[in-house]
Amino acid sequence: MTDTRPTYLAHVHTSTPLVEKALDYAFQELADDASGHDRHHVLRVYKMAQRLAKAESLDLEIVELIAALHDIQDFKFTGDEMSGAREAERWLLEQNAPPDLASLVASNVAGISFKGAGTPTNPLTSEGMCVQDADRLDAMGAIGIARCFTYGGARARAIHDPEVAVAHHSTTEQYLKHQGTSINHFHEKLLLLKDRMNTEAAKRMAEDRHDFMESYLRRFSEEWEAQS
Repeated sequence: MTDTRPTYLAHVHTSTPLVEKALDYAFQELADDASGHDRHHVLRVYKMAQRLAKAESLDLEIVELIAALHDIQDFKFTGDEMSGAREAERWLLEQNAPPDLASLVASNVAGISFKGAGTPTNPLTSEGMCVQDADRLDAMGAIGIARCFTYGGARARAIHDPEVAVAHHSTTEQYLKHQGTSINHFHEKLLLLKDRMNTEAAKRMAEDRHDFMESYLRRFSEEWEAQS
């Protein structure tokens, strides 16, 4: 029997046909992304969320759907905190998903993203917490460093400017309007993630990725000052 799945899904495990459709939809929507929120990011988050969900004995289909759709209509690009949740729910209902499932996935999508160090957080189910951990792990370590500078370039941010102060935001609006620098973004977000993990497995992985980022920043500072 001929495999009719898209080639980029050929080796991806999906628990239901709806999950496969959701991944395909996300991959198509994010195909032209150059900010570090592309289909490769979605797939890494998806696989890590699966891993965490299995460790926590959670509903795999719900976890996979949240992971597949978590970056559709991302608020960082739309300026609307609820754009991703609305689109996730709209798409799921269009696929004839049960309304309760569509609503559950959408409410979790609304709460996944980091929106500033001091902003209130939206409540998540255990499934949503797994995806949030997976998404945050992808913002840390070697991948996180690469994505930080990719995103900074896409937003026309300077790599570093010692005269630009680190800012911690108390509202999503402040977070969205802030330009900053890529190095400051480590202090405004990435280095804060270790202590914001939900699952025990993610907490362990975050320690190693956090240490790697700190080591990188020390080397960056030495080279910036022509000391190394």
